Amino acid sequence: MGVRRVMGIETELGITSTQLDPAGRPVTPMVLSGQVVRGYAAGAAPGAALPSGAGWDYADETPLRDARGFEMARALADRSQLTDVEDPTIATSVLSNGARFYVDHAHPEYSSPEVTGPLAAVRYDRAGEEVAWGAVRTLAEEGLEVRLYKNNVDGKGASYGTHENYLVPRSVPFDRLARLLIPFLVARPVIAGAGRVGIGQASERPGFQLSQRADYLEAEVGLETTLRRPIVNTRDEPHATPHLHRRLHVIVGDATMADVTTYLALGSLSAVLRVIETHPELLEGMPLAHPVAAARALSHDPSLQVTVPLADGREMTGLDLVEAHLEAAERAAASGHEAWDDPDDTETDEVLGRWREVLDTLRRDPSQAAGQVEWVAKHQLLERFRNRAGAGWDDPRIAAMDIQWHDLDPARGLARKLRAAGQLERLVTPEEVAAAVTEPPPDTRAWFRGEAVRRYGAAGGVRAASWDSVVLVDDRGGLRRVRMDEPTSGSRAAVVGLLDRHTSAASLLSELASEDV
Repeated sequence: MGVRRVMGIETELGITSTQLDPAGRPVTPMVLSGQVVRGYAAGAAPGAALPSGAGWDYADETPLRDARGFEMARALADRSQLTDVEDPTIATSVLSNGARFYVDHAHPEYSSPEVTGPLAAVRYDRAGEEVAWGAVRTLAEEGLEVRLYKNNVDGKGASYGTHENYLVPRSVPFDRLARLLIPFLVARPVIAGAGRVGIGQASERPGFQLSQRADYLEAEVGLETTLRRPIVNTRDEPHATPHLHRRLHVIVGDATMADVTTYLALGSLSAVLRVIETHPELLEGMPLAHPVAAARALSHDPSLQVTVPLADGREMTGLDLVEAHLEAAERAAASGHEAWDDPDDTETDEVLGRWREVLDTLRRDPSQAAGQVEWVAKHQLLERFRNRAGAGWDDPRIAAMDIQWHDLDPARGLARKLRAAGQLERLVTPEEVAAAVTEPPPDTRAWFRGEAVRRYGAAGGVRAASWDSVVLVDDRGGLRRVRMDEPTSGSRAAVVGLLDRHTSAASLLSELASEDV
């Protein structure tokens, strides 16, 4: 086990275009996002995606259920929280790699398939970049211009999310989970931030900071994701057997283009979760006096020297906090506890080793971590330009370069260029990423979902899907739901023989337990 658990990344993409509607007005982001999703479904290889109108199965969505033990009244919820309402005008597609590509709050969103480790999460996160770029290319062939950015802020006050999901045992009390996790989530941008030009939600002050999201955090714990954003989100929507699992929905992280940064973001957080599950006492004693203020203070200091107060009066830097969590993970890993002692797990040692290596480099000379830590790489690039051009942090060319860093066009995106040039270390090869665009991970239910799309598709009777179900058409034209409550069910090893025996969804249903829709 160690750092290995079911996890995934959802990324809302920034979108711009010069398109005008028939009245000469700019085309709205909602319309543009629909173009992107439909463009990918239309231009993808045969069997690679369901048509964008195929639908999503919302039966098990519970966006208003709170992990603290109650459910928000729908009348009190912001409209943006009602993600369980089917809207036939919203484009959504399920992909053969098991991902969902759809329109969410006026952004195209790629939600990766479930994977069981941080390296696979990196691979499917990069695959999402190729999916989005494929959509842009298809639209360009149709004469429609769209640009997509894998970032989280527009520099003018808007923020959009990159959400991580981790499966956690329901037996872990949520209040313990939240309390022990907050200090690490506050400090994690030191090793996992994407970097941002501008200080304040609308970039009111010139400067550079580590995190894209720090200035948008307003609460320690809460249910919302688009307003009053909390450090720990309480949405209790497990997409899995509810009495066994909870899904930790992390909304404070950045969309990242550097492989090592993405790897450490998920690997380190998964390790900290395992410490909370197995050795919570190792993380006691680090509560912050003012977590929201600390998140901003640490993010605003690229020198990594600022300290933030703990509840007991001590002061710690971001590096100190991150290192304290690493030491707790190292002690837990050496404890002999069965959750850390899987002989088939090589990834835990790799994550902890990388984490230690990057942390030591940041302490010695942050500039030497530019190949691994995204905010360092961006800061270094912008500093070189500032020095050459004599530009301040408030120079519009610096702001433009910040946006261009995240452009998914390989010919324009600065991060993509550095990655291609080997200046951002790769952990996954282009060939592995290309395969992940169409092939699902083999060890989770995403394999069944993705293979159903590839083998049968809409014409063969796949009507919709969700994280824990696939809706198929039976031989009488009725809709039936195949449930997959356990995320590690439906793997290739478990169901490849089953799918090999059937050439249509209706035939498959003859052998599967299902329920009426």
